Formats: sequence, structure tokens, C-alpha cells
Amino acid sequence: MTSPTDGAPWIRVDMAAQRLWLCRGDRALADYPVATARNGPGELNGSGRTPRGWHVIRARIGAGQPPGAVFVGRRPTGEVYTPELGERFPGRDWILSRILWLSGTEPGFNRLGDRDSMRRFIYIHGGPDDAPIGSAVSKGCVRMRNADVIELFERVPAGTRVLIEG
Repeated sequence: MTSPTDGAPWIRVDMAAQRLWLCRGDRALADYPVATARNGPGELNGSGRTPRGWHVIRARIGAGQPPGAVFVGRRPTGEVYTPELGERFPGRDWILSRILWLSGTEPGFNRLGDRDSMRRFIYIHGGPDDAPIGSAVSKGCVRMRNADVIELFERVPAGTRVLIEG
């Protein structure tokens, strides 16, 4: 891993450790547990895997929404997640609170063609706080606790570099 040297904050996700660090240079500013893909690492469209390599935050979605706000198609539905709502829709892939939409920066590896993280809608996002964290259980995204993703969202601008290692 080579950290950016321009002094800007950046994010490191380690799939083996199921951790996300907000960094500046080689120093960790914050450390969060995450859940990455149940299917493991991988870049191919339709794989249900978490893509590796360098990305940037293409868009920040959800500013001002309440904790637990439900998103479908990157738009708030007006719902706020509750365990009862989760029971009514047990198969739903819950995207909650905030979305940091990732775009790969490595053509042929995680960008363009059949390996494009942005076209795969790969996010760092919140999920139900009663859902497992710290293990590989997501459908490809990097899932965080709601309070954690809100905190991270407030600390990083669009364009922040993200390294996903697996």
C-alpha cells in the first residue's frame, strides 16, 4: 500500500480485517468496522464481490437526511429504517443514512468495460445497526454502522481517494 503524499485525507478498506480507516498520510485519523462482500473480492459486473484497488468518491449522497434514512436508487424514500420495517421487507438490500458512491481509477481493473465499480453502484453506505458488521456479508458494497458512515461522510469531500485491499 502506498499512501497519498499530498496531505489530503484518504480511506483504506481492508477486507481481510473488515476495517475501514480514514487516513492522512500514513496516520489513521479514525477506524471503523465494516462488512464487505459475502462473495469476497472481485471486480466483474454481476459478481456480488467487493472491487479492489484505488477508487475515488464520485458523489456524496444523503446530506441532511436523518440517521437510518432509506435510499432506493440513490434517492431517499422518506422512510427511516426500523426493525419492523426490516421484518416487512426481509429480502431488501438496505442502503441507509449516507452514500459515498465509488468510482474505480484503474482502467481495465476496476474502471470501464465489465469491471466498472461506478456502473456496479459500489458504495460505502449505512446499513441496519442490528445487521452483522465485522464479517463478509454484504452484496458487494462496504457497509458501515449508521453513526459511523454519517461521521465519515462529514469528514470527506467528493474526490477523496479510497483504497480497497483484499
